[in-house]
Amino acid sequence: MSIKLTIFSPKNIESEGAVYIDTGISAGFPSPADDFNESKISLDEELIRNKDETFFARVSGQSMIGAGLDDNDLLVIDRSIPPTNNKIAVCFLDGEFTVKRLRVDGPEVWLQPENPDYPIIKITPENNFLIWGIVTNVIKRV
Repeated sequence: MSIKLTIFSPKNIESEGAVYIDTGISAGFPSPADDFNESKISLDEELIRNKDETFFARVSGQSMIGAGLDDNDLLVIDRSIPPTNNKIAVCFLDGEFTVKRLRVDGPEVWLQPENPDYPIIKITPENNFLIWGIVTNVIKRV
């Protein structure tokens, strides 16, 4: 299927959040740091809209690199978001989880990889197919 996912449920964390510096971080020339505002930020509040329907999955594979989903990235998946054309979805297809871009045209559905080395998958009535959730965020290590 070209990508393997390991699924995790979010863990309830009781914390005040991490320190957040509200000035924007320059990727060009440095900016003066003497006038920055410091507050707290919760990644749960930033990344999760519906806690009961949100899961995480770690990507294993290269079929979605063109969409910025690289091997070992952590995906935030919301099962409450309706699947529509062009969304990146986690799908259960013939006994395996995969992540692909949805292509929907009337009753026809394709799963499109974002790597030209992988084929587009046309969903047929013979497939055991379920759209499990929509990817809302990607967490990367640098």
